[in-house]
Amino acid sequence: MSMMSKAGAGLAAVAAGLAIAGAAAAEIAVSVNDGKQLRPGDDPPGRTPDTLAVLDLTAAGPKVLGTVPAPASMIGPPSSVAVTPDARLALVTAAQKLDANGPVTLVLDDTLTVVDLSNPAAPKVAQTLQAGAGATGVAVNRAGTLALVVSTGDDTVSVFGISRGRLTPAGKVRLPYQARPTDVAFTPDGKSALVVAQTAGSILRLAVDGTKVTRTEVAVQPGLQPYGVVVSPKGDFAYNTNLGGRRPTPGQLAPPGPRPGTISAIDLSTNQVANSVDVGQTPEHLTLSADGGFMAVTVANGSGGSPGSPGSPGSPGYNDFGLLKVYRVAGAELTPVAEAKTGRWCQGAAWTKDRSRVLLQCAAGREVESYRFDGASLTREPGETLKFAARPASIATATGR
Repeated sequence: MSMMSKAGAGLAAVAAGLAIAGAAAAEIAVSVNDGKQLRPGDDPPGRTPDTLAVLDLTAAGPKVLGTVPAPASMIGPPSSVAVTPDARLALVTAAQKLDANGPVTLVLDDTLTVVDLSNPAAPKVAQTLQAGAGATGVAVNRAGTLALVVSTGDDTVSVFGISRGRLTPAGKVRLPYQARPTDVAFTPDGKSALVVAQTAGSILRLAVDGTKVTRTEVAVQPGLQPYGVVVSPKGDFAYNTNLGGRRPTPGQLAPPGPRPGTISAIDLSTNQVANSVDVGQTPEHLTLSADGGFMAVTVANGSGGSPGSPGSPGSPGYNDFGLLKVYRVAGAELTPVAEAKTGRWCQGAAWTKDRSRVLLQCAAGREVESYRFDGASLTREPGETLKFAARPASIATATGR
């Protein structure tokens, strides 16, 4: 090789190294996308592979840095992916997979995929492990040393130790029969975790000591059909979605038609519900800004249903748009700040670290929408919409999910 060729090769290597370093320094989010989920009228042969996409949040608008095939699922709350605090790993669960005996039927899956994000422009699968059947919500502690995965199909919480970029199974916690756990979140000190037991209508508290995770006697009943949960950065309150809304008083009859869902604030010092707020039909997801000062809530608003046609009634409560709502958070107090109409069948949302933008996954249009937030209003950025072949299912950053 000539001196000129060697110099050129050296410059190319330096440039490549700088590109990787620049990508690693970027603020990123990961979007997992489900290519299996079909809507009425969709063609099964048109299914696409499930993927994980790494999104750059540091540019003027979000952009895709890289993608990798990884099993994913829209079933369950949009908390089926978590990013480690150092942004080096993404953990992705898959609650469903295609039945090996047919191209249409979906069956329970137990896959947990570990994706290496050390080069965000070229994410790669590092490990494939098994949790429980119907693996859904996943969480990582602040220390980045422990992960928990809840599974709806076998009522378990799978425990995994994290060290040097690898996960190691560390046992399972058995929950009450047919509890149907959907989500899990650590407290900031890592000494507790909260599990949503949907069928039981409860938030269960676990004790955490190293890799030893055990059940406690604490069970809070925040509302009907609890779904997702987050914990404040201070660890003083937890907030959860309730698809079925408020718990009825004894003897009260449920009104006909779709019920407004709620967000509940749980005081973790007393393990009592301190407040509940009506937010709309089917609150799919809630996520806190990194400082805990604001909460974004995605409300399906009936947009995931069918509009119907002449002679064929549509889904009850159908609307052709969803809602993105932002609340100011002060302990148990949730104050409405901003609201925007969105695309249809929207689920996962994520804040940028400086809380200037909210990304929203909308499955009907197979896209991630971008909204500017100035502390008082939400403004859609139409030119910043990201399109995908599969349906965006769950999204997370190193500071939230």
